[in-house]
Amino acid sequence: MDGIIVINKPKGCTSHDIVYKIKKIFNEKVGHTGTLDPMAEGVLPILVGKGTLTSKYLINHNKKYLVTLQLEKKTDTADSEGKIIEENPVDTNFLNTENVIKILRSFIGKQEQIPPIYSAIKVNGKKLYEYARKGQKVEVKPRIIEIYDIELIQNNLENKEIKFEVFCGKGTYIRTLCEDIAKKLNTVGYMKSLKRIQVGDFRIENSITVEDLQNNIDDKNYIDSKFISLEKLFENNNSIKLDSRKLELFINGVKLTQKFVDGIYRIYDKEEKFIGIGTVENRLLKRDIVI
Repeated sequence: MDGIIVINKPKGCTSHDIVYKIKKIFNEKVGHTGTLDPMAEGVLPILVGKGTLTSKYLINHNKKYLVTLQLEKKTDTADSEGKIIEENPVDTNFLNTENVIKILRSFIGKQEQIPPIYSAIKVNGKKLYEYARKGQKVEVKPRIIEIYDIELIQNNLENKEIKFEVFCGKGTYIRTLCEDIAKKLNTVGYMKSLKRIQVGDFRIENSITVEDLQNNIDDKNYIDSKFISLEKLFENNNSIKLDSRKLELFINGVKLTQKFVDGIYRIYDKEEKFIGIGTVENRLLKRDIVI
């Protein structure tokens, strides 16, 4: 099978764990796009077969998360798995709903964000968390990120928790966002829970668990209903139909002159059978993915 299946990853396992399980189920080459931390749950698009070749088109997708921010405590990892390194009681006057909404919405737009020290970003060839584990200090440069929208879901005054939904661009660290929100509320905080509910057009309501997949693997209709083929993945792209001669050249990697604008195209044969994906650049069509 070639395409994508959207998995609802549970807490407590890595993205690699999910890839390994899906690989055993399909006995195909498998990959993923958009790593989720073990403590996080939610949407994890899994690429199967020649679907793995589409990763370059998916890495810049925007994402939507459901987040719980725990106030008054700071951890060394900025999430619930770390050690508490600071406590700072919050003034409840800061936690009135109107003020919380105002603070959250102040983060909408482009801004600089400093990635957390416990992250896989490399500095001088080493991952940041490798420095952190050894207690070594290293300069972490800020990055430009963008928050498109942020909405308060629940303001729990009793437990000093804020639950919110955030829609953001690539490279946004939610752990850092939580700490920054807490700072504006004149306290400290950490990311207590994280659920990814959307990656690009892949949504949590269309996802399935690995267990669902295993239990229905012999039900072709079920699998087909959950599988996103390459043709469907690129259904909003324009198409090009090739005659037998041009199709043979295309499949063999020969670039073809076309009167089309640059872009990604679905390729069909003269009987309108889906062949794969091609790209046009400077009026030249070249093969990208052939199923």
